[in-house]
Amino acid sequence: MSSISIDLRSASTGELVDAIAQITHELAQRDAPDSPAACMHIAETLAAATDRQESALAALIGRVDASGEMRRWGLPSTQAWLRTRMGMRDTRARERATLARQRHRLPRVTELLASGELAYGYASTVADAVARLDDADCATAETLLLDMVGQGFSAGKVASFGRRIRDVIAERDGTDKPDAESRRGYERSWVTSTRSLDGGRYVKGWLNAEDAAVWDGTLAPLAKPAGTDDRRDLPERTAAALTAVLAGGHRATKITVICDLDTLTGGTAPGRLTDGTPIPAAHIRRIALSAGVSPLILGRGHVPLYLGQRARFATPGQRQVLETLYPTCAVQGCEVPGTLCEVDHVTGWALGSPTDIDRLALCCGWHNRFKHTNAEQMTIIRDTTGRHIYRVLPPPDTQPIDIHAPPPPTEPIEWAA
Repeated sequence: MSSISIDLRSASTGELVDAIAQITHELAQRDAPDSPAACMHIAETLAAATDRQESALAALIGRVDASGEMRRWGLPSTQAWLRTRMGMRDTRARERATLARQRHRLPRVTELLASGELAYGYASTVADAVARLDDADCATAETLLLDMVGQGFSAGKVASFGRRIRDVIAERDGTDKPDAESRRGYERSWVTSTRSLDGGRYVKGWLNAEDAAVWDGTLAPLAKPAGTDDRRDLPERTAAALTAVLAGGHRATKITVICDLDTLTGGTAPGRLTDGTPIPAAHIRRIALSAGVSPLILGRGHVPLYLGQRARFATPGQRQVLETLYPTCAVQGCEVPGTLCEVDHVTGWALGSPTDIDRLALCCGWHNRFKHTNAEQMTIIRDTTGRHIYRVLPPPDTQPIDIHAPPPPTEPIEWAA
């Protein structure tokens, strides 16, 4: 038997959240009722309550996103915070971040979600649909989409219409065209290209895992910032990199496939790309027929032997070894692919660290700079495979936060279980 006593109106936000946490903990321990009809009713009630919690969560995420607080904790973006600290998949993290950022432009959606009159699925769908619209078009789209909800359309139908709203507005402005290939499957790579009225070209498509590796291996090195004064964002740099490739001004494409020697000689153990994508053994052998094969010699404990020298920059051979060790950035929880990371001197080049393979790691550009300017927040260990793992500590000036301000004495509302 446990009980909660809390005054709902005067309780702090932290106290309310604690009460919800205790109630949901208790609820999760219970078996579902024997009556299927009762289960349906309870499930629908619980889902509606969960939607209202999503409204509160969106407000909290929005405040963190606007303030940039996550960066003080070594997290480069709001989505990275949601993925690493809350365990969300990328799709859900992006969905929640979008809703949090669009709340101030969607007053009716925000009000209806908070009151329980609009399901979270509809709210996130509308937020995604208006993300690319200006404020005037956003207000119109909100009205149209909520009218569809009121008419009983499913969230999927509303999402389809929301995508059409973006296409119609883009077509009106001459910046986009509806894509007739959007319903194609994803088993094979495909690309469509449509010329716009001003002579430009809109490109849309899908690449499977192997073709995506070719894309990354070719364009990623060319799409890096040209220097500290390069103000282009990643889509602009990617477009420039693609143009350079089409014009022939690029280096040869390199794809690294990692496998055991036994796989090349007839074994069945699969290999992988540097980003962790599995490659069947038979496919690896086909690739090897027209590719160069480089041995990676490992010492005891699968630690790579020394390949480096006392030089400021890592050699291509060292980079290749590091990409086999680090599928992602060395910072725990960071998901930036190793192929897009920078080679980092673990103890710092300025502190005398040699450019030896056991003193190097792959670190994304954001965390590399964070490590340099916030050394007191970074702790580094080395695991049994020879990899260095960076862990970000809380900001040193973080003060304990009292989220339970004592409420004034009032008559409480009591639950008992």
